[in-house]
Amino acid sequence: MKRALISVSRKTQEVAGFARDLEDLGWEVLSTGGTADFLKNQGVEVRLVEEITGFPSIMDGRVKTLHPAIFAGVLYDRLKENHGRDLQKVMAVPVDLVFVTFYPFDEVVRRHDATLDDIIENIDIGGPSLVRAAAKNFRFVTVIVDEKDAQEVLKEIKKRGEVSEETRKRLAVKAFATTAIYDSTVYNTFWGLFMDHEIPEYFINAARLELPLRYGENPHQKAALYRSVQTGYILDRIEKIWGRELSYNNLVDFFSGYSLIQEFNEPTAVILKHTNPCGVASRSGIFDAYIEALDADPVSAFGGIVILNREVDEELARKLNEHFLEIVAAPSFTEPALEVLRKKKNRRIIKYLEVEEENIEFRSVPGGVLLQERDKSLLEREKLEVVTGEADARTLEELLFAFKVVKHVKSNAIVVSKNMKTLGIGAGQMNRVKAVEIALKNAGEKAKGAFLASDAFFPFPDSIELASSAGIKAIIQPGGSIRDSEVIEMAEKHGITMIFTHMRHFRH
Repeated sequence: MKRALISVSRKTQEVAGFARDLEDLGWEVLSTGGTADFLKNQGVEVRLVEEITGFPSIMDGRVKTLHPAIFAGVLYDRLKENHGRDLQKVMAVPVDLVFVTFYPFDEVVRRHDATLDDIIENIDIGGPSLVRAAAKNFRFVTVIVDEKDAQEVLKEIKKRGEVSEETRKRLAVKAFATTAIYDSTVYNTFWGLFMDHEIPEYFINAARLELPLRYGENPHQKAALYRSVQTGYILDRIEKIWGRELSYNNLVDFFSGYSLIQEFNEPTAVILKHTNPCGVASRSGIFDAYIEALDADPVSAFGGIVILNREVDEELARKLNEHFLEIVAAPSFTEPALEVLRKKKNRRIIKYLEVEEENIEFRSVPGGVLLQERDKSLLEREKLEVVTGEADARTLEELLFAFKVVKHVKSNAIVVSKNMKTLGIGAGQMNRVKAVEIALKNAGEKAKGAFLASDAFFPFPDSIELASSAGIKAIIQPGGSIRDSEVIEMAEKHGITMIFTHMRHFRH
């Protein structure tokens, strides 16, 4: 007789139907606790595991399947005679299928009213142990950890009397992934609850395949999007409401812009190209903010993405349609605006929620992972140090705008701006003076009376001299160079106000 051990946290009609079908096919159904009661109420004849173990469920159900008679039946290698003899010694019976789903630990952890006792009691012990045992013995045992797989298994049993080896292998892989994810969730939860270290001793962040992508940065590179199990999923915060599928580069660009737009409360438009902003502007209204952001560098904006932090109406939508943009993203769109924007078939339209980002970020390196806190630090005005000249309220406002933007530009980074609008951006240069040259060149004559921000200190005074020749009025930079005194002297010489933030924002 074939036997199936079924123990699930979610008691559904699909589970009951699966058990009834197995019973009709001559299988014996083993179960315990709440699952056994549920199946009996659904008309399934169930044999309790206690009948095999001769041992009652104890400690409020903490110990029920953890018994040699159960695990021997699951781990029994049918090709080894000594295994058969050992099976008889413990009065066990072979188990051919294990259908187990775990206590909903992750759901409990996310509950605001969950107590420590709730969390502890929802750490499944017997379930993962049974699943690991069944997966290890995949040559003879089928393991199901996802209700969605039950019908496929049932079809094979009905068709051929057994489950194919190929299916057993695939389900075993899925089972080990499930236990790994479960254990990593418990680990990360306990680390957060009990450990006060800023950086965990072990980095374990399980992720599930969410979306295969057409290709990566280039057509010859394979790529996919994975959903983080522990730290949440940022795509839950966005909705693609029009256009072609999102590409690898689209996603990287969008999240770069998403981080930048979070810096602003006032109506602001951000236009990006290859993760770098090419135009940013804040105004009293979002229409004017977009117009100014586009005017900052219309050539670079071609084929870029625009992110807005206010609703898009029909007037703005018509303006957006005048320029080729890969993505238009905003917290909301009016229906007339969507009708206009949908006229561009190749454009993606994204609606996003303004939700705080996760606190960590990581990237891979060969053989390892780099992890760091996300750069979410905000400047506090009282901690700014005016080292030359005077900074009135308007000057501070303009410099803080530029510094918010430069924080999100690839290093070495320089931003020139005026009237809460970027005029020139120098990004990703190998030396800072070259970044200054590019930013000033892009700004042109508009640099006169403008403001300049640097993501890191100036190592030499030559950049200040360049800024002066272009007519820069004030500079904001972290400071901290061994030549700060020379840099300050050069700023004083040319009558440039300079502020030190004492906070660097390298971005690699």
